[in-house]
Amino acid sequence: MKNVFSHHISGISFMTWLSLLRVTTRRLLSTSQSSVDPKELRKFQFLAHSWWDEQGEYSALHSMNDIRVPFIRDTVLNMGSTYQQGSPLSGIKILDVGCGGGLLSEPLGRLGASVTGIDPLEENIRVADQHKSFDPVLAKRIQYKCSSLEDIVEESVEMFDVIVASEVVEHVADLEMFIKCCCQVLKPAGSLFITTINKTQLSYILGIVVAEKIAGIVPEGAHDWEKFVPPEELERLLEANGFSVKTVNGMLYNPLTGSWSWIESTSINYALHAVKSGGQAPTSQTEPLSEMESEQCSATAGTSV
Repeated sequence: MKNVFSHHISGISFMTWLSLLRVTTRRLLSTSQSSVDPKELRKFQFLAHSWWDEQGEYSALHSMNDIRVPFIRDTVLNMGSTYQQGSPLSGIKILDVGCGGGLLSEPLGRLGASVTGIDPLEENIRVADQHKSFDPVLAKRIQYKCSSLEDIVEESVEMFDVIVASEVVEHVADLEMFIKCCCQVLKPAGSLFITTINKTQLSYILGIVVAEKIAGIVPEGAHDWEKFVPPEELERLLEANGFSVKTVNGMLYNPLTGSWSWIESTSINYALHAVKSGGQAPTSQTEPLSEMESEQCSATAGTSV
């Protein structure tokens, strides 16, 4: 009897040990395969309080909304979404990856979208939550989570119509894993929008030497030129992981006027739109928004600090 009891206890201990081993292994794998780069997080941890200062370290991101918000809005609408005056993105579920303080989440929410913003820095999420609380409409449309993209994959499989990753991919530790996760949480025929920096000599001179070290437009040390992504490489990774690239547009920031504009060259900054394969993609042959409709949408999306 004693031997049987001892064997039973031994069996329980073994099963418990095996279970703990599995949990530990999963955690180690998720940590080692994370797209989040701890060094990148530390760069921005002490700047969280500056997100909504339009004249501060993130002033260029504030003005980028003037072109990136219409780019996202018009592309989504021209792919077949039903336009509603005042809320053109109503019914669209958007995931804002690396949302920071909510600079892009808020104007998309004002356009009617249901936005989930994720960021691995608690300080950023705290700032974003506080700022959206000033607007009761945004408080209902936007939710923020302190999370990495990998953390939400299981609970969010094919949940979102649109993913935006603006000024994010140049900071991730594993770009291909990041793209795979985007594919998993995006619905078939869903849209992925990326803005980032090309890896050229010109982008090094203007994006790091001038912007960071001379003009102070961007916090010094914010970027690592080695992690910049050429559009050809990004397109290759996207096409190899379930996406079809539709548009790549060059972007240019004018530090004298503090404004962004679209240009043909992608040698510095660029914006990319890709669609997840495997679904019946909506037709993109619809008529573009009229000038009046575009102005109405822009007014709706306007940010307030």
